[in-house]
Amino acid sequence: MKRGTSRDIRTANRYEVLRQIIAASPTSRQELAAATGLSLATVATLVGELLDLRMLTEVGFEDSAGGRPRGLVAVNTAGGALIGVDIAETYVRVELFDLALDVLARADEDMRPGESSPEQVVGHVAAAVGSVVAQAGVEGARVLGVGVSVPGQVDRDTGIAEYAPNWDWHDVPLRDLLAEHIPYPLHLDNPLRACAVAESWFGAARGRGDAVVVNLGTGVGAGLALGGGLHRGVSNSAGEWGHTTLVLDGRLCHCGNHGCVETYVGAPGIMRNLRELSPGSALLHPEEQTATIDALAAGVAAQDPVAIEVVRDTARYLGAGISDLVNLLNPEVVVLSSWVAAALGEPLLREVREAVARHALRRPLAATEIVLSPIPTDPVCLGAATFALEGALQSAGRRPAGRTAPAKGRTAPPA
Repeated sequence: MKRGTSRDIRTANRYEVLRQIIAASPTSRQELAAATGLSLATVATLVGELLDLRMLTEVGFEDSAGGRPRGLVAVNTAGGALIGVDIAETYVRVELFDLALDVLARADEDMRPGESSPEQVVGHVAAAVGSVVAQAGVEGARVLGVGVSVPGQVDRDTGIAEYAPNWDWHDVPLRDLLAEHIPYPLHLDNPLRACAVAESWFGAARGRGDAVVVNLGTGVGAGLALGGGLHRGVSNSAGEWGHTTLVLDGRLCHCGNHGCVETYVGAPGIMRNLRELSPGSALLHPEEQTATIDALAAGVAAQDPVAIEVVRDTARYLGAGISDLVNLLNPEVVVLSSWVAAALGEPLLREVREAVARHALRRPLAATEIVLSPIPTDPVCLGAATFALEGALQSAGRRPAGRTAPAKGRTAPPA
């Protein structure tokens, strides 16, 4: 088992202190110590380092009962920029954030069927990254890093996209390909981890020790935040719930197996649900996932019986799969995230809750809340930006204190 070094621990502590300040800025060192469980002396040292790195700034004092006024620190929003990249099967979305993780610029690139070669994907990402940097008017030296979320299984140490079944990618050196076009430190992971971090920092999983974030898009998976931390598994492959078997000898999946959860509740699976129920439906837009899901959402709002039935059928499959997660992991919250969940919204949520209640065991279900993601922006971009932040903090640990220029480096070890 890989044992963390003192530098790894220091990076993790910096990361946690900065996370707390982002969540509640301005704040005092005493409040940070209480929130993180670290000693006041350790917090004071870490805050000093973050001040030297210009990630924080002193913002005055607050009165304390019977003692000296407490100094307050806040995020220095001008101290750097972070970029989050959401590579999905049908689009590339890029957002540029300040250090408080507020969005400053956004760019989208559509990817049509057949545009999924590594070179084509890299071209879309490079174009969108260039666009957000230009929009925000950010100097290159201020970009501390780029977090890149790519579907499938990713080796975040080597930057290799090991397996993306929907594109038939195998061992693609994606970070190296991106580095030929993007002059900033690159940090790769997948959307399951990105969504889980975003919800833990800013969304429905904030303050929850055990949470499952169900990512519903073209692909399907479950980001896991267990025991107060991100759960990655031994090979950074945890959460591939979309490729667990829901129906024996069911639909053929891109992964080569039959009956996977993804084939019934991912966007292509929902389109198939619609096609099987009503082959000639005007709601179906062949080869256009987003248009079909949007049409279903509009149809449910208009009380279209076909749309209502398709969403109900999809929720039956989804509820059965989620009940397995509830029984197995006993989470405090299950969050429905990504663009399919956002489009179908409350009607899907209501049906899913009813379906889970039919299948899950009573005791774990009673402790679990099932909700839609409340994050108003793209949660994958937001989570990916935190990977860049984590990498920047680790890179800073390799430099003499006080030197503030960003340095290239790999992401920190798993939190």
